[in-house]
Amino acid sequence: MEAHALERSLPLADVRVLDFSSTVAGPSAARHLADFGAQVIKIESLAHPDTLRVSTPYAGREPGIDRSGYFAVYNAGKLSFHLNMQKARAREIIRRLIVCSDVLLESFVPGVMARWGLTYERVREWNPAIIMASHCLQGQWGPHATHRGYGQIASAMSGWYDLTGEEGGEPLGPYSAYTDFVSWPFLLTAILVALEQREQTGAGQYIDHAQMETSIHFLAAPLLDLQINGHLATRRGNHEDYACPNNAYPCAGDDRWIAITITSDEQWRALCAALALTDLATDPRFATLAARQARERELDALISARTAEEEPFSLATRLQTLGVAAGVVQRAQDLFADPQLQHRSFFRRLPHPAIGEHAVLTQSFRIAGFAPGPHRAAPLLGEHTLPLCHDLLGMSEEEIAACVAEGVLE
Repeated sequence: MEAHALERSLPLADVRVLDFSSTVAGPSAARHLADFGAQVIKIESLAHPDTLRVSTPYAGREPGIDRSGYFAVYNAGKLSFHLNMQKARAREIIRRLIVCSDVLLESFVPGVMARWGLTYERVREWNPAIIMASHCLQGQWGPHATHRGYGQIASAMSGWYDLTGEEGGEPLGPYSAYTDFVSWPFLLTAILVALEQREQTGAGQYIDHAQMETSIHFLAAPLLDLQINGHLATRRGNHEDYACPNNAYPCAGDDRWIAITITSDEQWRALCAALALTDLATDPRFATLAARQARERELDALISARTAEEEPFSLATRLQTLGVAAGVVQRAQDLFADPQLQHRSFFRRLPHPAIGEHAVLTQSFRIAGFAPGPHRAAPLLGEHTLPLCHDLLGMSEEEIAACVAEGVLE
């Protein structure tokens, strides 16, 4: 079945989204809407492209506005509309797009949309049924609303960087723009709820989504621990109150590691048997969780000396068979070869005119009866501008030519 036919069979096939968002959080939410059938029109320009278009990695390590693998993953299945919002005439084109759309998603610093005359009050005048979702670092109102930044900044401000790193060491922070990756499902859920409510009321709505506040939801346990017990969580490496040993241990090979977590004495004895450390299984220094935690560094060194002789994947399988929680610290090439991910068809290969055929991520969930996207690769910058001007907006050749001449459609 062709991509268009597959998209038309999906539950959001009658939804049109104007995607003004950039980087990861907003584009991820919009891409999931596209995956389930929505027509997502990405509004961008050569002067102000999505940040990810100029972010590594580039295909073949050759920079180019259409060559970013980062952009390709989070924008597959979308259409790209070239529109220079600095031009006055662009505002009229946006008005016409808003009139025939269901969702407007933006992730600018508060105030940008207002400078373009695109407040929710104005947008609602043009289309009372539209859902406008604004995503930014700290929300649209308040003393810090206009702070600029990416997920790395929100990760630090929300407390995550104080929790990640070695005990007594400097903050290391989780990988990349961490809060971008954990916040978009909340944004997507809010949009879907608004769409469902609109089915009942016919009215649109405004969504104000703060990335920092979303990420704090995942810190509920340490926040409660502080309030109830007066205990302030901070950097502890991989140490945990409920588990020991609990760490990543070296394995045979070039920079290969395995993560192991032991939460019971039974699991501890199984680990000792698997690693031929039978003497430790009955050693009173390590017989209980409290005893193991008292000598955790010594214990980690003993385990590391044994795991360093082991091939990581075979060791992980052996430990899992014995009921021990263990997993290889996988690299990118390991993920593409992972039999579980292959079985669930998590990666999908799509042809792209600039990058060539490449893998994109699919959803982490399956819904019976649906074959969601992405069915098309990410768009080239402005790839669908002219077809959308003709077919969706009904613009004449003369009108399009005038917009091109004025630099509106670029």
